[in-house]
Amino acid sequence: MNYSFEYIDIILLAMIAGFIFLRLRGILGKKTGHEENTRATFSHGFSTKKEEYQKIDGNNFDEKAKAVFLKGAKIAYESIVTSFSSGELKKIKTLLDKKVFNEFNEAVKERKNKGLTSETTFIGINSADIKNYSQINNMFEVKVDFISEIISCVEDKDKKLVSGDPKKVKKVYDTWKFSRDIKSLSPNWLLIDTQA
Repeated sequence: MNYSFEYIDIILLAMIAGFIFLRLRGILGKKTGHEENTRATFSHGFSTKKEEYQKIDGNNFDEKAKAVFLKGAKIAYESIVTSFSSGELKKIKTLLDKKVFNEFNEAVKERKNKGLTSETTFIGINSADIKNYSQINNMFEVKVDFISEIISCVEDKDKKLVSGDPKKVKKVYDTWKFSRDIKSLSPNWLLIDTQA
């Protein structure tokens, strides 16, 4: 008997499994224990010196300040989208204005009352661009256009698909407005408005 073909089959299947594993790891990444704590606040990427917090306003929102702001905005965007989808608003409460938090909370309650579950896989942010910014008294507001890729679906209690597609990546276009009190020593920005 010749068993050489069985060994070739095993080797071929092992190579295919290895390839699939490496592709998944490349797409999904790996957990190293050094991930950023996205639950803390929107202060990621901002300097910890109090004097630098005070000087961000309409007069000195230069390219460096914009880059630092966008880094934090991207982290906040992903955290807010994934936490809203899973209904875990406590994780992002410090990133949301009271009005926005209440709107999100009502939407999550309505979803639960209808017996719906939302599943979202955040693929990534294609772009985040500052659309405009303004200062009204002590409040500094920045409007950001996000383009992201997300896999999203909503299912009922019987696991029947209500909306979305669990296998299709869709491009999402959002415009979000963030605000911060320039007199405050806190580096935190709050999401005050969302538009799809």
